[in-house]
Amino acid sequence: MQIQLLAALAFVAVQSAPPQKPAKPPKPGVSTPGVKIPMSKLAPEAVFDVPGVPDWLAIDEQVWVSNAPKNSVSRLDPKTNKILATIPVGKQPGSGLAVGFGSLWVPNCGDSTVSRIDLKTGAVSATFPCTIADSEGGLATGAGSVWIVLGTKDKLARIDPATNKIAAETEIAPGSVSAAFGEGAVWVTSPEKSVLSRVDPTTGWLAETIPVGKKPRFLAIGEGSVWTLNQGDGTITRVDPKTSKVVATIEAGIAGGGGEIAVGEGSVWATVWEYPITRIDPATNQVVQQFTGPGGDAIRVGHGSVWLSNVRLASVWRIDVAKLVATKAD
Repeated sequence: MQIQLLAALAFVAVQSAPPQKPAKPPKPGVSTPGVKIPMSKLAPEAVFDVPGVPDWLAIDEQVWVSNAPKNSVSRLDPKTNKILATIPVGKQPGSGLAVGFGSLWVPNCGDSTVSRIDLKTGAVSATFPCTIADSEGGLATGAGSVWIVLGTKDKLARIDPATNKIAAETEIAPGSVSAAFGEGAVWVTSPEKSVLSRVDPTTGWLAETIPVGKKPRFLAIGEGSVWTLNQGDGTITRVDPKTSKVVATIEAGIAGGGGEIAVGEGSVWATVWEYPITRIDPATNQVVQQFTGPGGDAIRVGHGSVWLSNVRLASVWRIDVAKLVATKAD
């Protein structure tokens, strides 16, 4: 009887236990021989310890990194490889950082504000209300304005840096999150609709909506193209800004949440957790290096270096581009 009772109790316990979430399958990366390289083969030029979650990056004469749990932005000096200052901003800074008009623009996703930091003094010169589409979005500067997708995710706001106020709004694709400026236009991704929107900054009109890969979120402009990192299928789409046509779809094998993409030093760079650095040659539209292991989730290029935010390791790495490019697989 006792054995039967214990068996019944065990059966009830198993039946009442919460269902286990299936483990996420690992990202496949690329299968090209000789492309995958362990992160352990990279020796950073400098490691900046930034307690919390160092994430979004922006580069001018210095390097800036946001830290949502600490409600701050840190200022890194590429000349000395030192953290110069940590600046309190609004609550949970996220959704990208952008440099323009003598300032660093910081969207604060926790309290729906934007902080403006003076690049010379490092002081916050203004904080103003502005709804923000997504903590994994992005804002842009260009054509005399600051551009950000509003919380409704279907309107692009143009902020006048002279007044720190929204001067105009443009209707864009539903579910939009991230903006970038370049090649004479504002470009906006919509993961919901899997499209890239092109907005004319002169008229403020939505000029075109371009189908790209599945669930594009992050984007970058350079090498004469617009590049989207597509979270839904792990591809990278290359768009010709002159024709608004897709000219390449690059299989990178890095589907899933998070990540970022940047262009600089003659390459396109993507990052996601598990694959901290994927380097694409824009001359061939091929992945030529893919570094595997812990680290990554935000990336920028400048001062002859790749700057990599390791959000789960509480650090920012500075990696010499020439040394990185010269690193070979075993």
